[in-house]
Amino acid sequence: MVYRTASGGRTVALTFDDGPGPATGQVLDLLARYGARATFCLTGRNATAYPATVQRIRAEGHRLCDHTVSHPQPFAALSHHQLEYEIVTAKDMIVKAGGAGTAIPWFRAPGGGFTKDNQQTAAANGLRPLGWSVDPRDWSRPGVAAIVATVQRELRPGGVVLLHDAGGDRTQTVGALRQLLPWLAAQGYNYDFPAA
Repeated sequence: MVYRTASGGRTVALTFDDGPGPATGQVLDLLARYGARATFCLTGRNATAYPATVQRIRAEGHRLCDHTVSHPQPFAALSHHQLEYEIVTAKDMIVKAGGAGTAIPWFRAPGGGFTKDNQQTAAANGLRPLGWSVDPRDWSRPGVAAIVATVQRELRPGGVVLLHDAGGDRTQTVGALRQLLPWLAAQGYNYDFPAA
């Protein structure tokens, strides 16, 4: 399970789950403005619905992660057949949306519902299980200030931050990102991808 950046040191890996979606373009615009790179954990359904966004993510130098076909929860309760379908089919859907040469190094279980079985299935398909070290629970819409404060309080060098660019109203996440990106720069953080 990966919980850290590839290079360590004063780096951070920003990760965005559940997309692509309507807010993904705003997230990409902000990342571009600050020269930040991120990892997008895509669902197969959303990748199929927004192929141009998947291609933009790739073109702008970000990386991709398999986040299942349909984000079923509790993921840890799925049968082997169900979880295999969700992982393998999502990978195929994301590659199709992204085009030739689309690489997907990681798998993230919905809700962090990792089990030995789903980790082994991911590994058998060339995917490394991707966790996180900072979770501001932005999906629950706690407010921009709360999202920012959690990241500022919990982030350590080499950390992996869990955020969401789809799966509901993400205006708070986008608002928090507007504050976090300049803060990360002021703190001397460089952007990295998770260990692969």
